[in-house]
Amino acid sequence: MKKLSSVLLICAMVLFVTMGLYAGDITGKISFSGKAPVIPMIKMNADKQCLSMHPKPVPSEDVVINSNGTLRNVFVYIKSGLTQKYPVSTTPVVLAQEGCQYHPHVFGIEAGQPLEIVNDDPLLHNIHALPKNSPQFNNAQPIKGMKMTKSFVKPEIMVKFKCEVHNWMNCYAGVTDNPFYAVSDDKGEFTIKGVPNGTYTLGVWHEKYGTQEMKVTVTDKGTTADFKYVGK
Repeated sequence: MKKLSSVLLICAMVLFVTMGLYAGDITGKISFSGKAPVIPMIKMNADKQCLSMHPKPVPSEDVVINSNGTLRNVFVYIKSGLTQKYPVSTTPVVLAQEGCQYHPHVFGIEAGQPLEIVNDDPLLHNIHALPKNSPQFNNAQPIKGMKMTKSFVKPEIMVKFKCEVHNWMNCYAGVTDNPFYAVSDDKGEFTIKGVPNGTYTLGVWHEKYGTQEMKVTVTDKGTTADFKYVGK
């Protein structure tokens, strides 16, 4: 019996290592064309402390068009096609409240993964998460340096956060059932690392311009998936 158990354990280890070898990255870019929207400035006049933290006007993050004609803050994730479950990461995702804004504005997190929420401002914030698939939470953090840890029970694309003290503060979380997701950066680029070989449906989400999908096939050499949004 012990010998059989050892053989099964070795087979499982070989399978795990082999699966890890046959994986590639999904890389891509989110381009933008058409009429660019007028980006409004955030009005922080209701809180003089917030206003004093910004010597220059702060643009809204609803739409961020990079200098190379791409979009920032687009959430990209594997929507379907995975054939196995992955252990949920125990490393916390950090959401900061700094300068009376949320950082990052768009982020990903797995269902069950810790979310560490930090107040980096010397004033009161009240973070209110509005999921539909998990319990909401609505908690005050009146002191700089305060932290709390939350999590989401089920996947959801997307979960909105708002501050009940400062009505301009908002951000979004893509809650997934797998670790394969990314957010486009200041060049409009994204990379989803270590995806097992296979064919998948990629989903993308943008706060203003909505959702798209694309079928991709991943090999150990990786694959490219570029998306385009058009302004109206």
